Amino acid sequence: MHTVSVLSLKGGVGKTTVVLGLASAALRRGVRTLVIDLDPQCNATSTLEPDDTETSIYEVLQDPSPENLEKAIRPSQWGEGVDVLAGSESAELLNHPDPGESRLGKLREALRTLREMYDEFPYQLVLLDCPPSLGQLTRSALVAADRALLVTEPTMFAVAGVQRAFEAVQNERENNADLQPLGVVVNRVRPRSHEHQFRIEELRDIFGPLVMPVALPDRLAVQQAQGACMPIHEWGTPGAREVALAFNLLLARILRVSRSRRRAVHADFDDEEIQEAVDARG
Repeated sequence: MHTVSVLSLKGGVGKTTVVLGLASAALRRGVRTLVIDLDPQCNATSTLEPDDTETSIYEVLQDPSPENLEKAIRPSQWGEGVDVLAGSESAELLNHPDPGESRLGKLREALRTLREMYDEFPYQLVLLDCPPSLGQLTRSALVAADRALLVTEPTMFAVAGVQRAFEAVQNERENNADLQPLGVVVNRVRPRSHEHQFRIEELRDIFGPLVMPVALPDRLAVQQAQGACMPIHEWGTPGAREVALAFNLLLARILRVSRSRRRAVHADFDDEEIQEAVDARG
């Protein structure tokens, strides 16, 4: 099982879009996926449209029991292969800025309990959609995950946000030794924009090989598909096909890199060198 936290510490960069795009690619590829919606805005839950649940992430994080998990997880309307652990606006009440160790471990405990509920675990991929803040919700996702995918846009403020997110991942490894940064994916790229190209080069200067070679193009089809609550792979326009191909490549890279939980993301990946670059950028 691959457990991937998808995060950014700047709102509006398309973090949930990346979660949904990966879920769509996984559905097309036949990779059974569970989306856990930790964001109190619940956009992933709204787009995936599971049936109403008796409990949600709010109850699961308070009591990760088999009963609460069973009541909180439902199939999405996208088709067999993508399930949802439903989000809740009430989750914001649990987003403590300085949670203790017991609170941080609740999601990891929930995933452990979920595995024990099945003779054969039904999910090959678990995607954790984090809120754009560094409180209990995001930190608990990092404690539960084996990989962290950082999302950014090619803008100045978003680049600063992904630097903070990388630092958060590094810090959380004190509570989760298996956690590794999977990479930085750049969203909403316009290839003809000189500003976008400048910011992508800036990211490569900071993060080197962690910057995913697959960038996600800025296409209206993404918003259209989400508005219709459909997978991007089923939207069918030229723009949707372009974005869907990018998500196919991104998913393939995630599954390939994530096979070894304890192996570095790349052979030439060096935590200390990247941290020095982040520190130097301020």
